[in-house]
Amino acid sequence: MTVRLRAHHLLCMLTYVGKGYSPGFVANFDAIAARLSEGEDILIVAGPDDVCAPLLQDAASHCHEPRIDQRDEFAIRDVSALMRLPVRTGTRIALTPTMLARFRGAFAANLTRTACTGCEWSGLCSEIARNRYEDTRLRRD
Repeated sequence: MTVRLRAHHLLCMLTYVGKGYSPGFVANFDAIAARLSEGEDILIVAGPDDVCAPLLQDAASHCHEPRIDQRDEFAIRDVSALMRLPVRTGTRIALTPTMLARFRGAFAANLTRTACTGCEWSGLCSEIARNRYEDTRLRRD
């Protein structure tokens, strides 16, 4: 199987520690982190993805807001530069342990954080990166 992620969720998954918008959101993200930890690949999608699923019952979900699409655009730019290849809708990414370490190193060095500007979770994510990603749910050791 494949995990469908919008581009900025490539960054969110790096620091996910089991906190979120609701118990249903957390349970869903836990399942996604487990799938990625087991080696499922990632398919970049436009708009709401597998992480957004529990929030989509609410017509006013932030997942549909233009500012979130802009976060995806920033993430695509930063991740493309990091990977040294174009990332766009339809790109598949195999999240190997080496790739995860590279993503996390760039995130901790603020090289891929443009999409995080204004995000309510940014402070928590910075703290998690400073603590070397302890207690994150995504593991590819």
